Amino acid sequence: MEALDRRIVQLLAGDGRMSYTDLGRSTGLSTSAVHQRVRRLEERGVIRGYRAVVDYEEARIPVTALISITPFDPAAPDDVPDRLRHIPAIDSCFSVAGEESYVLKVRVSGPGELEDLLAAVRAAANVTTRTTVVLSTPWEDRSPLSSAPEETAELAPTAADVTSTDRVP
Repeated sequence: MEALDRRIVQLLAGDGRMSYTDLGRSTGLSTSAVHQRVRRLEERGVIRGYRAVVDYEEARIPVTALISITPFDPAAPDDVPDRLRHIPAIDSCFSVAGEESYVLKVRVSGPGELEDLLAAVRAAANVTTRTTVVLSTPWEDRSPLSSAPEETAELAPTAADVTSTDRVP
């Protein structure tokens, strides 16, 4: 991915509602050039969607936990994600290397709901669990692109991005 596209993705990862005009100001591109690039990034699947950032305390699901799961029978079909997909408290399902097969990130209202969720996960997927309760979250959902060093020398618009009203820096 070239530097201008990376910068656009960085900016949108930080604020998915950023206007094309503001993206243009930050990248030195015209609004129409930014719009075209964003559309191409969406078509290529680099940008897969936009979402709201939820305050889970306000949504009354303040407890986050990580549940490591291991199947009782390692020879059984690996269909755990399909068996658990129907459980809305599961935020993410990660296939991992190591002793466990998957790690689930879950969000619940309290310890009682977590206990019920663990029972549901064990029953639905025929697995053992090991749970870590998150005490605090200093940061989360940080895009690796947002910490990439800016390549300002490479951010100059290409001829395809310049319209008659643009001024190339």
